[in-house]
Amino acid sequence: MEPNVLKVNFLSKSYVKPKKSIGRKVCQLITYDLPYLSIQYPQKILIYRGVHLEHMVQKLKDGLSVVLQDFYQLAGNLERDEDGVVRVEYDDDSNGVELVVASLEARTVSEVMDAESANDLINLVPLTGVYNLEGFNRPLLAIQLTKLKDGLVLGCAFNHGVLDGTSVWHFMTSWADTCNRSQTLLIPPFHNRTAARNIRVPFKFQPPKADLPLVRDKIFKFSNLKIEEMKSIVNSNPPETSNPVSTFQVLSSHTWRAITRARQLKPDDHSVLTVFADIRKRINPPMPKSYFGNLIQAAFIVSTVGLLLTQPPLYSAKLIQKAIALTDAKAIDETAKLFEKSPKIFKLEDAGPNSVLMSSSPRFKVYSVDFGWGRPESVRSGINNRFDGMVFLHEGKSGGKSIDVDISLQANTMKKLEADREFLMEP
Repeated sequence: MEPNVLKVNFLSKSYVKPKKSIGRKVCQLITYDLPYLSIQYPQKILIYRGVHLEHMVQKLKDGLSVVLQDFYQLAGNLERDEDGVVRVEYDDDSNGVELVVASLEARTVSEVMDAESANDLINLVPLTGVYNLEGFNRPLLAIQLTKLKDGLVLGCAFNHGVLDGTSVWHFMTSWADTCNRSQTLLIPPFHNRTAARNIRVPFKFQPPKADLPLVRDKIFKFSNLKIEEMKSIVNSNPPETSNPVSTFQVLSSHTWRAITRARQLKPDDHSVLTVFADIRKRINPPMPKSYFGNLIQAAFIVSTVGLLLTQPPLYSAKLIQKAIALTDAKAIDETAKLFEKSPKIFKLEDAGPNSVLMSSSPRFKVYSVDFGWGRPESVRSGINNRFDGMVFLHEGKSGGKSIDVDISLQANTMKKLEADREFLMEP
């Protein structure tokens, strides 16, 4: 184990189930869920300051048992029916959500926040190296509460076959609201997945071998001012018939170009950028924002390195904008039919040559998850699903349009990126 890895003392492990009996619930996974079974559990780490540590832990447990009455799928397991169709099953005999309590009381919140790498925090979040396909005998949600000298780390691992980022943060804010204010959810989850696509797809694969990544990761913080400057540069001379590009499109373009520069590729090499669109309002019929499950669609943008780096930033931003616009109901349906005809396992790093993949979203209000002792001091992603070119986006703590860009790259590439003043937006 590397010397910078924080070593914790594990105190207890228990399981939390819905506070009231809710009987047996079965929910079929659909076409939009199945591709994500082949990746690792997404991990999120929230760091809080606080002084009443035992009270904090108990409050989180109590609130979790209440909110699971609505988000009961997270307390179940994956199962297959007689046709091999994967589904979530919950009944009152299910194990529930795994909850580990640990201690790192020799360290402060500030010391934990100073950790440079996700690998340093590997002991603060559960299910490292575990694939979503293992949800047949693993919890669909695992939580670790690690006590610090002056606060607490909340580490979560979610099964991506069961929910996407929108649903993750709907659950997290609902959990916080339950602890804070209400025993009744303001916006309950919409559980009827087959309303989005009612097609049964047998899916039988073994999890890939789990290996920790041989990459370096670093968080680059872009202030509201830098984001606005970035947007003004890109949107300064748009075509007359063109729509302005969004913050996400500008930042994705900026990051894609910088990583490509740092890789020092040949002009005729190709690079692939992958972004994900929320398709809740794009499919027919449209689904509510509270839809619980996966309703995201990958869009792939390809460019030669020469064009990507010699054209103005507007060029790549427009490529991204066009790809997202083309992700309409017809295209989504066609992609779904292809998968249903021939379901196959895939890995994130298989996106394409010299790939960059933008994951998560700065639109998720991660700093609004307040359980009653204040906003998180920091929100980070864990070590899972990192490969050369993986990028996690989180809203910045300072609010506005500030964004944290968490990048994983080969060590020599990262060194070049760290020295790229154009990427850093430094004079």
